[in-house]
Amino acid sequence: MKPIPDLHSHSTASDGTLSPEALVRRAASAGVRVLALTDHDTTEGLEEATGAAQALGMVLVPGVEISVTWGVRTVHVVGLNVDRHNGVLSQGLARAMEQRAWRAEEIGRKLAKHGVEGAYEGAKALSNGRLIGRTHFARFLVGQRLAASTGEVFKRFLTRGKPGHVSVQWATLEEAVGWIRAAGGQAVIAHPARYDLTRTRMLRLIGEFRELGGVGIEVVTGSHSRDDAFTFARHAREQRLLASAGSDFHGPENPWVELGRLPALPQGCTPIWQDWTCLPDDAASVRAAVG
Repeated sequence: MKPIPDLHSHSTASDGTLSPEALVRRAASAGVRVLALTDHDTTEGLEEATGAAQALGMVLVPGVEISVTWGVRTVHVVGLNVDRHNGVLSQGLARAMEQRAWRAEEIGRKLAKHGVEGAYEGAKALSNGRLIGRTHFARFLVGQRLAASTGEVFKRFLTRGKPGHVSVQWATLEEAVGWIRAAGGQAVIAHPARYDLTRTRMLRLIGEFRELGGVGIEVVTGSHSRDDAFTFARHAREQRLLASAGSDFHGPENPWVELGRLPALPQGCTPIWQDWTCLPDDAASVRAAVG
């Protein structure tokens, strides 16, 4: 299989379970040559990850995954090749972090009302103490044997209508794409099949995204089936979007999603990395990673 960049991953800077350095080392061991660190609403791990990648001869693409409220749904937009020092991006992410802190406290209060004591403290202990996500609550509840898996936690406790659900007004699509563009990056719709949108609403999302300056869509990602990949490859071609690929790796405890374990993009896609100048010396093989 030709090498393909892995442009979606998470570390302990958000809700991953490996430090940025350990994440990069695992990627290198898996044969990944180009890795993007795209933590949720933060660029905190990029400095450590970049240093580790340089030491291993890898390319670290600075990225971020921004939470967006679109209609009544939460969708995610990945930013690739962003300048983490950009003031517009930094201010936007600071606002998102404040919202995350408020949500975590609210989740803890709501779960306590339903008899789950100490959830906030438990989730915080499993996080870096600065970004506490729903996944940290899920891991805590699994550890307390209140559910068999993190997926079960989300279904029973954290989704709309469940005891620990808290609605948040995240950034608008316009704001998120604007922050990424201000930081010199490329905006990509993350794991689109997860949003369970009708074709009409998906085309509406893509259309608004393109009008705002978004340029890419994840075609190959850890939660996409083969059919999903072909569906979004078609959307990419028809809507003139670049195609991205990323595992959405969070940690080794989820062995079905592994760094670099990515099939080639379907035929006819234009890879988002096609014109990147940061690729390794054998860039021709990376650029050609299309089925």
